[in-house]
Amino acid sequence: MKPVVLTDTNLVGSALKWNCHYLQETLGNNLCTVYLSKTHKFKYFDVNQTKKCDNDFSPPTEKVLMKFQEFAKHLKSWEEGDRRLYMQQLLNEKILNSSQLVNDILTFNWSWIRRQQKQNNWGPLTANLLMISTQGNVTPAHFDNQQNVFAQIYGYKRFILFPPEDYDKLYPHPVWHPHDRQSQVDFENPDYTKFPKFREIKGHEAVLGPGDVLYLPLYWWHHVESLCQTQYTTSLTFWYKAGPTHGSSVTTMYPLEGYQKMAIMRNVEKMLVETLKDVNEVGPLLRAILEGRYT
Repeated sequence: MKPVVLTDTNLVGSALKWNCHYLQETLGNNLCTVYLSKTHKFKYFDVNQTKKCDNDFSPPTEKVLMKFQEFAKHLKSWEEGDRRLYMQQLLNEKILNSSQLVNDILTFNWSWIRRQQKQNNWGPLTANLLMISTQGNVTPAHFDNQQNVFAQIYGYKRFILFPPEDYDKLYPHPVWHPHDRQSQVDFENPDYTKFPKFREIKGHEAVLGPGDVLYLPLYWWHHVESLCQTQYTTSLTFWYKAGPTHGSSVTTMYPLEGYQKMAIMRNVEKMLVETLKDVNEVGPLLRAILEGRYT
């Protein structure tokens, strides 16, 4: 499967009015998850993995709970030089206490996306994530292990996409690292000495505007930027589990595809971490296996 931009789904047509003023009226005093950053980069990290880094890991962002009306106030008054904001809030029972917002969601084009789910053998819908970002925010290159239907609501976002086969050119962090599933390469200032294969990489660009939908297959890399045509951007994701592969009619085809190789490599890494009990032993063991035998 490959990514595709769709402009005529009307998936979130009833949400295109979700600007800051409208959401302030409907969400008001609801507590939302907001990330703060001193730079324009918002690199995800798993707090549960930080203890494995020998205390040398410095979180790049700060996670806070903030009432939406407070978040909206900061968003409207934000100026270059202020700490940047990025709200990332699951649409769950705690947040959906506004009948107005619920009605908007009920009138999404669910028949279209359920048809895609069935035809493409996706698993169940796991979450909808509402994201509101200050202009110029960047989510550095990473991949997800779920199917993602990404709907743009307000403003514009730019995606740079890379297939799973580019795994070796993007140098992901080890699976035990807090930045697991993310590239180690700084796209704005790449270190070609440390990451020489990055010179070979070629991406695909997609710019999404209000109403556009991007299908992102699992394991596809994406580097995302909120463009500066508006002061902020609003987006909504539809996350689906990968479809079943065991006990079904799905037949494994050889040679394996890029995403299948990525899954195998990640499982090998996880097995070694679990067996060795020390993340610092994984690299030397892998080198010992390879050097002189496969190199």
